[in-house]
Amino acid sequence: MNRVWKLLDNVENILCQLLLVTFVLLLFAQIVLRNLFNYSLPWGDELATYAFVWFAYLGAVYAAKKSAHNRVTFQFRFFPRWVELACGLVTDLIWIGFNLVFIWLSYDFVFNKMNTFWKSQTLGVPMKVFYLILPLAFIAMTLRILQNNYLRFVKHRELSDPESEAIEDAKASATTDSKGG
Repeated sequence: MNRVWKLLDNVENILCQLLLVTFVLLLFAQIVLRNLFNYSLPWGDELATYAFVWFAYLGAVYAAKKSAHNRVTFQFRFFPRWVELACGLVTDLIWIGFNLVFIWLSYDFVFNKMNTFWKSQTLGVPMKVFYLILPLAFIAMTLRILQNNYLRFVKHRELSDPESEAIEDAKASATTDSKGG
């Protein structure tokens, strides 16, 4: 099972990097071409837009993997730890429920309701390809939520908060810098 998660991690990572580079380079090229040569790639803006949309959804999957989605948790400081865990579990169950509904609706739209002949304006690619990110991203988010809860409640691992890690790294770096200088 670890191999599957590692493969999913690598695919998400590579896709995010590829999509980021793609839309940044395309937008840069469009700016240079328009300003210096009074020309633009007819398909550049469209591809950059779709790459950005895919990047945003995969970024949401990555945030779910890191348990980095915004949550209001300040109030839990005043309660016992079990209250925070129970509320976190309930909110994750609600989130999974929402995802399952959205997976169903987006799958139905992409595979049943979307016209097969709808194509992107300049690329000529079937729109199903671009809309496929909807069910894929929500399936991946759901898997990541389940993975995090498995690690938290079955394996008894404390999930690290990326924001707290960044703050601790900054403090450690500031301490090292002040001692060295």
